[in-house]
Amino acid sequence: MENDKEIVSDLKGLVNIINDGKEGYESAAETTDNPELKALFAKYAAQRAVYAQELKSHIATHGGESTNDEGGVLGALHRTWIDIKQALSSHEDEAILEAVTTGEKAALEKYDTALGDYLEHADHIDLLRKQRAGIADALAAVMSHQTVK
Repeated sequence: MENDKEIVSDLKGLVNIINDGKEGYESAAETTDNPELKALFAKYAAQRAVYAQELKSHIATHGGESTNDEGGVLGALHRTWIDIKQALSSHEDEAILEAVTTGEKAALEKYDTALGDYLEHADHIDLLRKQRAGIADALAAVMSHQTVK
């Protein structure tokens, strides 16, 4: 059971970062005037909602519960998406893209940590790999819209 508590804790941390991303993408979609970026951000916000539900299902499998539909309140890792709020106030797409990039990199780090403990997460390792790949793809798509300096 102790192992289940650790697994649930890890998965809840992933739910937090996924919800941070969802909120960040939703805010970015509402703020940009660029229709292409608006569609891109809306797509990834919806993807993050699906990821959160998938993770919550695995939390339940391990005897836990996650009712969190919002991002993390505490922790430096979860606060990376807060940078988006500053970018959004400027309404500059480049600043929004940079903030989203920062958030996605933080999410990848969180997934890499979970994936590093293969035995603990063996029963849902394929899900974590799939979600990590989706985040990496989103990061690549967002970065492709940034201007080269």
